[in-house]
Amino acid sequence: METRYLGKPLRRNEDARLLTGQALFVDDVHIPDMLHAAFLRSDLAHAKITSIDVSEARKRPGVVAVYTAEDLGVYWQPGPLLVPPPPIKDIVFNECTQVPLAKDKVRHCGEPLAVVVAENRYIAEDALDDIVVEMESIDAVVDLETALDADTPLIHEQIDSNLCAHVVQEKGDYEKAAAKAHKVIRRKFWYDRGVAAAMENRGIVANWDHRSQQLTIWDTTQAPIPIRNGLAGMLGLSESQVQVVAPFLGGGFGPKIMMFYPEEVVLPWIAIQLNCAVKWIEDRSENFFATTHERGQLHESEIAVDKDGKVLGVKDVFIHDAGAYDPYGLTVPINSQCTLLGPYEVPNYYSEFKAVFTNKPIVTPYRGAGRQHGVFVMERLLDFAAKELGIDRVEIRKRNYIPADAFPYNNEIIYQDFAPLIYDSGNYTPALERAAEMIDFYNFLDKEKEKYQKEGRCVGLGIVSYVEGTGIGPYEGARVTVEASGKVSLVTGVGTQGQGHYTAFAQVVAEQIGVDIKDIRVETGDTRKFHWGTGTFASRGAVVAGNACHAAAVAVRKKILKMASNILEVAEDDLLLEDGQVQVKGVPQSAIKLGDLAVQANPLRGAVQPGTEPGLEAVAYFGPERGATASGVHAMLLEIDRETMMVDIKRYIVVHDCGTVINPMILEGQIQGGVAQGIGNAFYEELHFSDNGELVNASFMDYLLPTALDVPPIETDHIETPSPLNPLGVKGAGEAGAIPTGALFAQAIEDALSDLDLEILEIPLSPNRLFEIVGKK
Repeated sequence: METRYLGKPLRRNEDARLLTGQALFVDDVHIPDMLHAAFLRSDLAHAKITSIDVSEARKRPGVVAVYTAEDLGVYWQPGPLLVPPPPIKDIVFNECTQVPLAKDKVRHCGEPLAVVVAENRYIAEDALDDIVVEMESIDAVVDLETALDADTPLIHEQIDSNLCAHVVQEKGDYEKAAAKAHKVIRRKFWYDRGVAAAMENRGIVANWDHRSQQLTIWDTTQAPIPIRNGLAGMLGLSESQVQVVAPFLGGGFGPKIMMFYPEEVVLPWIAIQLNCAVKWIEDRSENFFATTHERGQLHESEIAVDKDGKVLGVKDVFIHDAGAYDPYGLTVPINSQCTLLGPYEVPNYYSEFKAVFTNKPIVTPYRGAGRQHGVFVMERLLDFAAKELGIDRVEIRKRNYIPADAFPYNNEIIYQDFAPLIYDSGNYTPALERAAEMIDFYNFLDKEKEKYQKEGRCVGLGIVSYVEGTGIGPYEGARVTVEASGKVSLVTGVGTQGQGHYTAFAQVVAEQIGVDIKDIRVETGDTRKFHWGTGTFASRGAVVAGNACHAAAVAVRKKILKMASNILEVAEDDLLLEDGQVQVKGVPQSAIKLGDLAVQANPLRGAVQPGTEPGLEAVAYFGPERGATASGVHAMLLEIDRETMMVDIKRYIVVHDCGTVINPMILEGQIQGGVAQGIGNAFYEELHFSDNGELVNASFMDYLLPTALDVPPIETDHIETPSPLNPLGVKGAGEAGAIPTGALFAQAIEDALSDLDLEILEIPLSPNRLFEIVGKK
């Protein structure tokens, strides 16, 4: 019997390096005579640039060079459109992408104006004060509801309004459904901005070797291969001349899948101009302005239901804040539009959004990538419908779930991967029932709630559902090699940001080849090691790269069995792969070590049969026809202090379905991390902008993050409905913890303060904001 590795909670291979400081991060890269860069950034959100005088900065001792947009010459070009809009009928999309350094105009606070290159960062930062910039301020566009008004200043003069995009998707006939409904419930919802606040900010080291004509870049990116391809084209180099290394990252969360940030474009150019290595590491203050944000949507929504709570239709019209530029296309608002449907049967749906340009930093995906907004709207509408109809919150969801026998389920609208939104598999009711059981839902309603109220305590319970589109294409690849030492090399093009790839991918390979995962060396994120792939985003690592690892390992397994079959003169079915060797079943003395087999597979002399491939190695790729749909239920018990409006989370439950589980321990870690960020987004974190577009809380002194004291232990359970779209049956899990938390918080807070008959229509909240809402009530 061969040892099984999939489904086991094995300890992570990478943790020893991470915990002992042996892992490589971008700021750990030190090259002799390396120079350091600092960027001068605009302190105005919207202004015309009159002049930039860098003459004094160039005179400062230790300064090597100073560049503005004019100095870049023909290299100065707007960045590429990373994600073109999907093929939705009558879609309107105005492409306006970011530039390397601002020229003529700035469009958000923090936009870079110039870059100083010096012998060290201290000199570079001091030289920024020597640069004299003259600008004429323009009224900033901050308010979403007035961004499209005729008298609002234009952010991009080449288009005649601040409209970034206009998209309508619908199925059925909502107006007819609403006309026949028992009730139509309407609300206006607001979901505000936040930042990812990764432990490691962005950073780049670019090194040009003029002798070998090779450019090496270490980058905190989630997509090293596209960065290599894009920079090679911009710089007029072949892709073989550019190596991009994405080492360990201290958190990615989505903003690091944004590609061709100004710093990413400018530093490699500088390295070539100066024939040297140049480093830039983002400081925390810069991170609030220079790294992309997410959230920022205003929804006017309605739900039509019959007298039994059955959803007849949903209508949702919303405005999406794109920020100053739109390099990531419409991924975030399309995700909101699609994820709103959730795990429910919605026969009639009308969804329309307008994405607008504002004088705020760019919006790109951040853990959840727009799904939070859709879930918040749908779950809140269901809560209000349940209340008006006198149906409990669990029951109304059960009545509207897509049945388990209805999959694959076609939602009849287009998803962000340009394909119809079809759920591949799911079974929602068991997850809801399990979560309700774990949180003791009905006992709380029948007994505990009244007891808490008599004690004068404000304790509330929430329970919500969600789906998550995961594992989208196009493809990823992997190379598996059995080496002469008997160890196995696994290389893939995706980068890693703490998800446990070094362990999960090793488990996938070990399952096929029969070696201990500690004997599998995993390498990720180095374009010199693996040439093709897309990146780590959209909860696709285990689904797409994991199945590529599986395919390569299966191919190597076949080679091992074929070769051993010839040597041992037995059928392949009679062989056992176990403990790094292959043997005839029941005949341990016949064992051949895989390392010895690898040596024989690569002979130094002698004839071989035509068509024979050397080595025990295989390269394979996997691309799904569409994404796999994960789902789950979150439940929470919280208590509110009526005097301070501080929230104490007593219990937090997650029942999740991500298909086949590769490593339960890593999965729990992913969920717990997502919940922690979800709690922050729901109750602590919010960016505040002044009327002139200045970010007024750009530090951790003013931008609240949850601490270990605020995040409770997360109790988890799993429902497994394997995806039919990939051989492993896996679905993604990277964002699930963060997606429904805002809706859950809102429901639980309303329940805790039920005597006030509150309606929570916005996220994030905070103790201060909750105090204001209660005060108005």
